[in-house]
Amino acid sequence: MEENYDEQLLLSQRVDINSEQPIISQVLRIAVYDEFKAYETYTKVMEKFGFVEPFVNIREAESRHYSALIPLLEKYGIEVPLNNWAEKIEVPSTYVECCELGVAAEIKNVAMYDNLLSHTQEEDIRDVLFRLQAASYNNHLPAFRNCVINYYSVPSNPEFNQEDLMEKLGEYQGLLDDLMTGNVDQNKLTQLFSKLNISMISGLGFGSASIALLNNYMNNKNNKE
Repeated sequence: MEENYDEQLLLSQRVDINSEQPIISQVLRIAVYDEFKAYETYTKVMEKFGFVEPFVNIREAESRHYSALIPLLEKYGIEVPLNNWAEKIEVPSTYVECCELGVAAEIKNVAMYDNLLSHTQEEDIRDVLFRLQAASYNNHLPAFRNCVINYYSVPSNPEFNQEDLMEKLGEYQGLLDDLMTGNVDQNKLTQLFSKLNISMISGLGFGSASIALLNNYMNNKNNKE
């Protein structure tokens, strides 16, 4: 599989101030690479489950996102990263787990843009990054959250278990509280999502913890605005 020369930086989703690569190059390459990932992930979901919402609309939005970024790379003479995600991505086996994956991906996308914006001075780039972050926060997150909440809120659902739900929430609440008391900390995000490994835990655990993270993040961000 062909890889980008800065693959590890792109995967980190955050600027490395010690890198020899110019900051502006890091910012734009990281952003477009993550939008490629989102597009290819939601494409894989549709290949498995058909043209289901909210994946249809959000995948279209992701194509607009990377299409908004690529002209900026061209303007500043920066090489567009190779989109090699199609060969890397495996999606969960159920539709609701895919929605949970969407929640996690969009939270990390919002956090990524927080980091990129903190290193960006150019007004045209900041404008695009703000707009893309707002789309994830205002549109994509609520759509995926509603998908998950609707699934786990149905008492007749055989996976609905209030005790399991509360136990899982309690397990992560300390980390969530630390994470959401101030600016998003990428290390804590990484710690949280390493715990929420889709291949290792049930859909219920991942869904409940993702909802808690999302609700806390939204409340925290709204309090700042």
